[in-house]
Amino acid sequence: MKASTLFLAHLVALATSTAIEPRQQATLCKQYEYWSGNGYEMNNNLWGKDSATSGSQCTYLNSASDNGIAWSTTWTWQGAPNNVKSYVYSGRQVAKGRKISQISSMPTSVSWRYSTSVRANVAYDIFTAADPNHVNSSGDYELMIWLGRFDVYPIGQSRGMVTVGGQQWDLWIGMNGNMKVFSFIAPQTTNQWSGDAKVFFNYLQQSQGFPASSQNLIVYQFGTEAFTGGPATFTVSNWSASVS
Repeated sequence: MKASTLFLAHLVALATSTAIEPRQQATLCKQYEYWSGNGYEMNNNLWGKDSATSGSQCTYLNSASDNGIAWSTTWTWQGAPNNVKSYVYSGRQVAKGRKISQISSMPTSVSWRYSTSVRANVAYDIFTAADPNHVNSSGDYELMIWLGRFDVYPIGQSRGMVTVGGQQWDLWIGMNGNMKVFSFIAPQTTNQWSGDAKVFFNYLQQSQGFPASSQNLIVYQFGTEAFTGGPATFTVSNWSASVS
């Protein structure tokens, strides 16, 4: 009887520990290795790794549901300190042919953290293009919403502080090849944020002549651009996004 009680107690303890133990549902270590599910996607997007003298990066899916996605990425990169080595991201899968002017809202929320000091940013990255079938690695326009800036700078020049969605942002504008880039930089690191990405397009349409009626939404992503540093872990405890 005592042995049976101990055995049952062991099973209960095992079941409890199994229930609370975080489990990685996918591991992505190859360049551009990809996962999708529940309307979300992830990409171990090491597009600039060849500029590094050494380093590597792996990305882990921790959970995913219709309500959002949790993931993390670990990396170490050295060399070419001003070159981006990667933009590992989670993305919301979007239907082709959605004009920005036809979208009423793009609500989103995120909670994230970095384990150590690095040279990197933490940012939303949203591409639009007149061609609804444009490749998803670029666009005619790029909207970035920086929630963290760590010893790196956006493309272009600062146009000063602007108010969007009831918050202050430092707006930078520049060109990346033929793509015009608008970067809204939070004045302080913002580890938790909820907002509507559509209001940034509304602002750009009104103040910068953004052609909302001819631009299609191509990608809607959140991640981190890694420059140098590490070993570092970037953890997203939850990211959700939708388009309506």
